[in-house]
Amino acid sequence: MNNLTTTTDKPSWYAIYTKPREEERADSNLRAWGCKTLLPKIKEQRRRESNSKAKVKHLFPRYIFANFNCETSLHKVNYTRGVCGVVRFGDKPCPIDDIIIETIQSQIGQEGFIKLEENFCNGDLVKIEDGPFKSLHGTVEREMTDSDRLVVLLSSVSYQGRLMIEKALVRKI
Repeated sequence: MNNLTTTTDKPSWYAIYTKPREEERADSNLRAWGCKTLLPKIKEQRRRESNSKAKVKHLFPRYIFANFNCETSLHKVNYTRGVCGVVRFGDKPCPIDDIIIETIQSQIGQEGFIKLEENFCNGDLVKIEDGPFKSLHGTVEREMTDSDRLVVLLSSVSYQGRLMIEKALVRKI
């Protein structure tokens, strides 16, 4: 964290606590004030029967990041629609190191979402979380070239076979 007692004219990054489900509103309003913002999102794959749906979620629910000069803009930021307040340590807003913001930004893919792919290796034990093979266990044989699917060796008392399955349906055990 940056030194909290230093006053500077240089803008810093701060975590902004938002009102419930108003991250988008706070982000838009802060940008209208001229603040740079970061609202990291993830796409969560959901599989229900034959429908494959992706749900967009915020990486940090009720939090966004904003870059502004605390000395001149704190009051304006605190009273922006959708904002509850700037995260503080004691009675002073707590700046966030640029490297943390850069690290988060580096994880954002071309579609604008944070990449949270679970890495699977050959031999990993997995459990199928959804779909027609739900609750079955298996072993990862290999990752497919499209990188969204795996080949899993299923085995039970009376059956052994290979299954090509989407990564979103599988969790390591």
